[in-house]
Amino acid sequence: MPVQAKIGPSILNADLADLAAQSQRLLDNGADYLHLDVMDGHFVPNLTFGHSVVKCLRNKIKDAFFETHMMVSKPQQWIEPMADAGVNLYTFHVEPVQDDIESVCRKIQEAGMKVGLAIKPGTGVEAISKYLDLADVALVMTVEPGFGGQAFMADMMPKVEWLRQNYPNLDIEVDGGVGPKTIDCCAKAGANMIVSGTAVIQAPDQKEVITLLKSTVQSYNK
Repeated sequence: MPVQAKIGPSILNADLADLAAQSQRLLDNGADYLHLDVMDGHFVPNLTFGHSVVKCLRNKIKDAFFETHMMVSKPQQWIEPMADAGVNLYTFHVEPVQDDIESVCRKIQEAGMKVGLAIKPGTGVEAISKYLDLADVALVMTVEPGFGGQAFMADMMPKVEWLRQNYPNLDIEVDGGVGPKTIDCCAKAGANMIVSGTAVIQAPDQKEVITLLKSTVQSYNK
């Protein structure tokens, strides 16, 4: 079975004062999941939102698949609160917890969530390779984490290719600068979970862009 194409808009690019309505609109327009960027002001310089906002969003949107992308220095600190908030996939950066990756994965699983392992552009796949049997998703950042609207880094694609060659059934996610102009590069390398912020949120026709991204991924995963 080929891996499934899944499009997860990053709601960080939406109007956060109207988050529930904008999130529902994305789902109505074909989004497969919502990608929620959580930043702590330490691991990355920006600060976004935490579990209380996610819980409020879950109360409004009962059935959607939520991924939290934890750009935080202490990912273990937020496992229980995010599980309580209704998160399905807890994706954390391995860089600040290099010696505790396995333990963090186990805690996420025990809390009832799926596990995602994320790496920054400067981090090689060897940082996560021996933990992938514990993971449901590998996230390859295609920009430096922490800010939206950056230019896509095509030189990250060898990481995606390596992951797909060695883990043919793994969900491989890319995040950063992905849109209609860069999707072909990602899909060809083997990514099947596509995070897209500005390109989807600010599109005049969100459904059209989501459909294009999804069909491009599917064309390489037959």
